[in-house]
Amino acid sequence: MTTDLKEKYEIYKTDNPKTRIRDAASALAVSEAELVATSDQNIRLKPAMQEILAQIPTLGRVMALTRNDHAVHERKGTYNRPTFNGHMGLVVGPDIDLRLFMSNWAYVFATSENDRQSIQFFDKWGTAVHKIYLTDESNQEVYLDLVQNFKETESDMLLLEPSAPAASAAKPDEDIDQVTFQQEWLDLQDTHDFFGLLRRHGVSRTQALRLAPEGHATRIAVNKVEELLHLLSENELEIMVFIGNANCLQIHTGNAKRIVRTGPWINILDADFNMHLRDEALDSVWVVKKPTNMGPVHSIEAYDADGNLVVQFFGKRKPDVPEREDWQQAVYSLTS
Repeated sequence: MTTDLKEKYEIYKTDNPKTRIRDAASALAVSEAELVATSDQNIRLKPAMQEILAQIPTLGRVMALTRNDHAVHERKGTYNRPTFNGHMGLVVGPDIDLRLFMSNWAYVFATSENDRQSIQFFDKWGTAVHKIYLTDESNQEVYLDLVQNFKETESDMLLLEPSAPAASAAKPDEDIDQVTFQQEWLDLQDTHDFFGLLRRHGVSRTQALRLAPEGHATRIAVNKVEELLHLLSENELEIMVFIGNANCLQIHTGNAKRIVRTGPWINILDADFNMHLRDEALDSVWVVKKPTNMGPVHSIEAYDADGNLVVQFFGKRKPDVPEREDWQQAVYSLTS
């Protein structure tokens, strides 16, 4: 099977030289991890996820990449040492800022593609979770030692789960206590409490936005995302960009300066931060207002047709500091 897939993948790459491996996997009806495993240049590592992540700071300056089906988040910098609480992990720092949900992390490879070396993590279905690419400033010797120390020697077979579980169906609107839901939204004291609100009432994110208290969720046109990015660039506003998947969330805090349209993608192409957003795949975009003990916090949230969160934008802020007025003005300019 591996030999047949390797041949198919080589043929596919010849016919489609610019196609990314994620798209190639979709076209060949296999997982990305299976394609990674076909290359003799890629080395499977032991699934010692926390131990490997703990070594990443020693690599020096790298590029962290996290993506979903419609958005890619690339941030250069140095990892701080991660902390873990069971299957939950945090990497917090001015460069690399991650939230790790590790219960389904299953495979990890050291890869070499077009002279680019990386550590790549995959879930038990073979979907890419998080990737760490070396840069010219990375410590190559430390990387080679890491690969050697964690090299898998017992098995070269991927035992993937057949398919990811389908998302549970949302409750009908009429089954939700909307009065209580809206009051609890208005009583929020921290943006991090929002997920608990959704879970208590059994509502999906987009359903919650439809049922939000008046003035707390406003749907805007999809093209307003590109308008927002140009507005941020022109006014040099510092923001937070959240992009993730079910297993990893990656956050950039800082400016968005160089905004470039490339076909179906709207991009931020700065020295240390790149975002690639396929905005033609967006189904809805919302201005969302959440109360906190320091006043309201506003976000721009974009969703695909299946209700999956693709990207969130916040104004740069610190805990216990009110939201910046210039961010609020930018947000509300999109609703006029």
